This record gives sequence, C-alpha cells and structure tokens, in this order.
Amino acid sequence: MAPDKTLDRSRPIQDVYGVVLRRVAGAPAPGAGHGSSARRAARLAGYALIAGGVALPIVRRRLRLHPAAVLGGASLAPLAAAVVWPRGRRRDVAVCALQMYAYLASYKMPNDNAAALAARVRVDYPIALDNVLGAGKLPTTRLQRALHKDGRFNALEQVLVWAHWAWFATPHVSLLYVRARNPRRFLRAATMSYAVFDLGAAIYWLLPTAPPWYAAEQGRLGGLDDETAVLVRRLMVEYGEHFWRGRWPRLYSLFGGNPLAAMPSLHFATSSMAAVLLSETGAAPGAVGVAYAGLLGFALVYLGEHYVVDLIGGAALCAVVLAGEPLARAQLGRLAGLIEHARRLALEPPAG
Repeated sequence: MAPDKTLDRSRPIQDVYGVVLRRVAGAPAPGAGHGSSARRAARLAGYALIAGGVALPIVRRRLRLHPAAVLGGASLAPLAAAVVWPRGRRRDVAVCALQMYAYLASYKMPNDNAAALAARVRVDYPIALDNVLGAGKLPTTRLQRALHKDGRFNALEQVLVWAHWAWFATPHVSLLYVRARNPRRFLRAATMSYAVFDLGAAIYWLLPTAPPWYAAEQGRLGGLDDETAVLVRRLMVEYGEHFWRGRWPRLYSLFGGNPLAAMPSLHFATSSMAAVLLSETGAAPGAVGVAYAGLLGFALVYLGEHYVVDLIGGAALCAVVLAGEPLARAQLGRLAGLIEHARRLALEPPAG
C-alpha cells in the first residue's frame, strides 16, 4: 500500500504543536520523570489558562484591559486545552471552539470604541475599485435594481440570505467532515482554516474597511439629499427583521459586533478554504464546497454585505495561506528544536 502523503505532510506540524503546547502549560513530556504533584500542578495551570482566556474578553470593557492582554490570554486557552485534555473528538472540538472564541474577541474589539473606529475606517477605495469592475456602477446596485424590483423578498433572495446565515457553521462543519472522513487530515485542515480567520482579523485591526451598506448610509455613494445618491439596501437585515421578528436584535448582536470589517471578506475566504479542504477528501464534497462558496460570494455582493473587491481579497487571503503552508511548517520546525532544547533543560533531570 502506498504511504499516506497527507500524514507525512502533516506530521511535522503535529510534532511541533505537541512541543509548543507542553511548553506553554509547563506540562512534562511523555516519559519525563516527574511525580504526580508536578503533573497535577501542570493541569491546574492549564485549566487556569483556559478560564482566564474565556474570562478576559468578557470583562475587558469593565476592567479597561489592554487589547494585547485580552488577545494574549484568549489565544493561550486553546493551547492549554490541547494539553490538559486527552486526545480525542472532545478535545478537538474544545480546542477549535476556544480558537474561534479568541478570534471573535479579536474581531469585535476594534468596535469597542466605535467613534475611533469610524474615524479611521476606509470607505472610498473599494467603491472606486468596484466601479471599475462594474463598468461604472457598483455590481451590488446593478444586481439589486435588476432582481429586487417590487420590494418583496422572492425565493432567490431567501435562498441567498439563508446561504449567508449558514456560513456561521460552514467552516466548522467542514472540519468535522474532514475529521470524520480522515482524522489524519484534521490537524492540518484546522490549522489552515483558522489561520485564515486569524490573519483576516489582523487585517481588520490594521485596515478597517466599510461595506457597501455602510457607505450608502453615510452618503458616500452620493449625497444623502442628492437625487443621484446610490441606494444599497441591506437585504439580509431587512429579511432578518421580517423572519425573526422580535428575536432578530438579539441574534444580530450575538453574531455581529464589528460593522467595519469588510476587506478581506472572511465569509468568502473561509468558505474557499473549506472548499479546498473538502476537495482533498473527495470529488463530491469538493464540488459541494465549491458550489457553496460560489453561491455565498454572489449572495454577499447582492445582499450589500461586501464589494466584489472584498471577495477578491478573501480569495487572495486563502491563496496566501495555502502558498505559505510549506514556509510556516519549516519555521515551526526550527522553533520546535529551540523549544525542545529549552524543555529538556527546564523539565528533565540532569543525566547521570
């Protein structure tokens, strides 16, 4: 039987993560001659890191914590979880959930000071680029004027809205599918998927960019009192208010949190990555992933949530993560050697 190339490719990452996670929580490596008290102390330290990582984003506003402290603590939680819980499905789910919890904190925190965020948001450059792509008009306005004529929600629009809402589960369901089909692929798949999330969040901090509906609300697509002003309707919100009624404000506040995080589109970037990862498990799941990513991309533009250029940025981010995988694996391998040396000096008794 031919060797599993996926296993060979993912093993360096797995080895590195094991070293890094043990070093973060101070846990001894398998076979190290430490007593039960040391192991117990290491587990307690790991649980403390998890509790702190969960608590810091919750209390950040009340305690006026610095963003670096919040994000640093939240990012340690998934590492600690990988140490204190035995390998298995529950640990994988817990690590991924804590990773997304840290991402959500990073995603929402720029909007803690909404006025400061609005003062530095970029609004005009995606408008200019999309006008070029749309031959003088925004693709969003072209689509809305062509397909949303009577003000009522037709069947296509309802499908598009639900495709948008389904995104909140799609990257994670895709990872669960990968794990069920081939557990050996899961570590690499999760690393690639959440790298897209984290890099996108970093861009949102550095270059906050407004979506089409925000630009229209602020009159940046034409004067608010100008007859030539371009109207972009946020159809997802309009339909949400209609469908969910009184439950909509709570749902929106739960999944929202930063309206000025449009470039790159992480909706499209993570769905594109999911399509790539699913295609590695088989042609049929790959086709489903590609079809969903295409449908979602159309929905995001039509519903007024993203410009076309945001989708291009999302696709580019996905491509960068894929292209950078070999380089990242090499860098982690070098780091693992240093950490392993430090771990032996700190945790293992001297020879002889």
